[in-house]
Amino acid sequence: MKIKTLIILAVVMLMLSACGPKKIDESITLLDHNNNEVTFPQDKPVLFFFITTYT
Repeated sequence: MKIKTLIILAVVMLMLSACGPKKIDESITLLDHNNNEVTFPQDKPVLFFFITTYT
């Protein structure tokens, strides 16, 4: 049963990734914890960490 669920999940993820755009034309802008805007460049690969806490 677990293998069947994993296969279905993998197929769904593959279909969703195939339907997306190849490249994002606009830059991505997020807010940090101080409400400063942070923009990620699109000309090179970027790795960012998203850590959240609930207080």
